[in-house]
Amino acid sequence: MSRQNEDEQTNETGRPASASEPAVPLQRLEVTGATDGDIIDAELVPADPSLPAATPADIAGAGPRYLVTQHTMLGPGQLPPLADARPPWTDADFRLSEEDVADLEEEDLAENTRINRDSTVRAFEAWCAAQDPPRLAYPCTTATYTAYGLHLIRRGKAGEFKPDSVGQYMSRIYNWQPVDLRPDPSRIKGRIRAWKKTWVQAGGTVDRSAAVTLEYNLRIIAAIDESTNIGKRDAFLAALAYSNLHREMELADQLNKRIKIYDTGLLVTTAVSKTDQAGRGSSRFIEDREDLQLVRRARAWRAVLKDLGAAGPDDPLFRALTRGGNLVTYPADRKRGNRMRPGSLNERLQHLAEQAGVPYIDDKKVTSHSWRAGANTDLAEAGVPLAERNIAGRWADGSHTADTVYDRRHGVGKRDPLQQVPLYGSQTKTPRFIPET
Repeated sequence: MSRQNEDEQTNETGRPASASEPAVPLQRLEVTGATDGDIIDAELVPADPSLPAATPADIAGAGPRYLVTQHTMLGPGQLPPLADARPPWTDADFRLSEEDVADLEEEDLAENTRINRDSTVRAFEAWCAAQDPPRLAYPCTTATYTAYGLHLIRRGKAGEFKPDSVGQYMSRIYNWQPVDLRPDPSRIKGRIRAWKKTWVQAGGTVDRSAAVTLEYNLRIIAAIDESTNIGKRDAFLAALAYSNLHREMELADQLNKRIKIYDTGLLVTTAVSKTDQAGRGSSRFIEDREDLQLVRRARAWRAVLKDLGAAGPDDPLFRALTRGGNLVTYPADRKRGNRMRPGSLNERLQHLAEQAGVPYIDDKKVTSHSWRAGANTDLAEAGVPLAERNIAGRWADGSHTADTVYDRRHGVGKRDPLQQVPLYGSQTKTPRFIPET
């Protein structure tokens, strides 16, 4: 049978037609593409050039119009929703109360995250305004987003940025955009990956802070004058930051009631962490040690807070002090209340390291993260499994970050897996070789 005859034997449904089966016209379906506004009104017809073109009047009177998207799922005999069907919303469904509006105006992000985001956004807005003609920063198009990313990559190749930094900047800009109008980040992500590959091949390295291992932490604590209020705070700060693998934000937000002091150690509860934004909380008992003396130092600092009238259960654990050892007073409308800024704690820990003569370790700068990295490095050197270190450091279950990012051994380290292989000739049993069959 010729192709032409075959076409003549089929109806509009694509099935073979018979004398007893009249042709069944296809109903029109509206198909949405990337957005609900992209509607294609189409009708499947035989490939016959002699058919007249459809007129608007034909389309208007063609019966019901349906709305089908890539997510539509239909059961047997079920029709898609009508294209013009809408939920029966009223004006009340779109209104918020004044209290709701006030609550939504409160910042969702942690302070240091917000500061970094705002800085990145300001740079993006300035670049958009400087273009000729100016570009719209919010909401921005994919072309604007991509062009700015390429601009940062070119600056990075000139030595101003590193690939990971540009990736963070572009992520902040993307998350700042309205959810339903965010640009497509795929092309710029691809260019950053390609740049990072050539950057690493050319000798580029990621800057990481030093690891304040136990040896260095004890040296830092030994240089602190613990006879003063400031010294009592600083010694406990350094001991706790290491023992509980704290992030600086966790230390800054810690409250008195979440530190339970026992004769044998501390029960520390971290209410919110980077991997626990929902605030489920994580508690860990840390046994006292003769070298860190956590219990003695916790009690000494708690006594200072009591004398200063700042030992209430909901008061911050760490407080900013004047040179005379008194509490720093803040404005009543300060967003963080009496809590120290995470950046202030970072500066304080860096000061303690410099005071002890170790502002750099292995040519890496000491930061607040150095205490977290140092404790994890010591645990790894001691053979503590990754799963246990993830719990201790509040990394996500199954995460390998503790091994890939926070294991920062000094010098050549102490662990060489090849040492698990016995020296040749020292085996007590002769290996048995089984030939292949």
